[in-house]
Amino acid sequence: MADFHQNGNITTLHNLRVRSLDDLTYELQAFAEKRRISLILPSLYSELEGDALVHIVDELCQVPYLHRIIIGLDQADEAEFRHAQQYFARLPQEHIVIWNDSPRMKALGARLDAIGLAPQEPGKGKNVWSCIGYLIACADSAVMALHDCDIVTYDREMLARLVYPLANPTFPYQMAKGFYPRIDNSKLNGRVTRLLVSPLLIALKRVVGDRDYLDYLRSFRYPLSGEFALRTPILPDLRIPSDWGLEIGVLSEAWRNLAPQSVCQVELSDAYDHKHQALSPEDASKGLSRMSTDICKAVFRKLAADGTVFTPNLFRTLKATYYRIALDLLESYYNDAKMNGLTIDRHTEEKSVELFAENIMLAGQVFLENPNESPFIPTWNRVHAADPDFLFDLRRAAADDAKEFC
Repeated sequence: MADFHQNGNITTLHNLRVRSLDDLTYELQAFAEKRRISLILPSLYSELEGDALVHIVDELCQVPYLHRIIIGLDQADEAEFRHAQQYFARLPQEHIVIWNDSPRMKALGARLDAIGLAPQEPGKGKNVWSCIGYLIACADSAVMALHDCDIVTYDREMLARLVYPLANPTFPYQMAKGFYPRIDNSKLNGRVTRLLVSPLLIALKRVVGDRDYLDYLRSFRYPLSGEFALRTPILPDLRIPSDWGLEIGVLSEAWRNLAPQSVCQVELSDAYDHKHQALSPEDASKGLSRMSTDICKAVFRKLAADGTVFTPNLFRTLKATYYRIALDLLESYYNDAKMNGLTIDRHTEEKSVELFAENIMLAGQVFLENPNESPFIPTWNRVHAADPDFLFDLRRAAADDAKEFC
């Protein structure tokens, strides 16, 4: 059941279930005549072998208002890139597959490395950054949307609702963030948001006091969602994190660059499911263990940049406060799930809380030992200032790869 709740910090656009997809699509087609809309799909090659992406492409083939689709392809060799081009060939919109591991793209990476501006590690952040660079080079879109390629419950209405607030010329928004309930047919999901981010933000407010930034993050129903849309004029100055703090990093960039009235969150669907990451307690460099550490560091860095002073004693207090709050929230989630006929493994959930508590301390230790560490990839404005031809060469390299290996 939809609600009317507004938190007072950012606008929440609800799905009140009274408007059809056809009506939304008709209006978006009219908007798109003057405000072109492009979609970025960061993808691993392995996702082409699953069932989710097939359905996503089926749905996108029925979207008439998209001007361009940019697929960033990671972890693919030449044969797999050729297959990827065939895989996406049925898309009726203008589209391109950017082969991030091609010799041309690697040569461009070496060119950036020579001037100290290359992304430091591969991954989703670098993939998204490269796709944004290509879109900036095209210079013909007003709205950029992004979503993952592993959404099992994908429906084209999700995309329509995501881009509508930015495509509508009467709306003031520069960024839209998607949200939804993380449930499948029998289980309550979204562990990192429920068991780490929500209790961590409450704990930080208790330990360091009121901060506008904390209130801002707490305003989002699902801050770790991978679905967001941006007006393209803000893309050249957008700092993209290279680690697993991408979603929190983009929200922090919106906080840095935009007024709260320019940011909204929009309800995309009644349910959402995608590929689930393993907890990976035995390896801090993988799975939700790595993700939780990177998210904590992203929040700590932003608070420090706004003047918060962190000490080892503060992090110890934060860990204890977080742990108690997380267990209390776990009880609330359990009761909510039980009432709605969903399941939660309380033992596994408590093990997750214990791991996240340890990773709060680990993230704090890393932050204190490396306060100048910057996980951000340089902005495209900076790259353009250092190498004015780079964006043009990036677009040409992607086009040449597409022609040569078709």
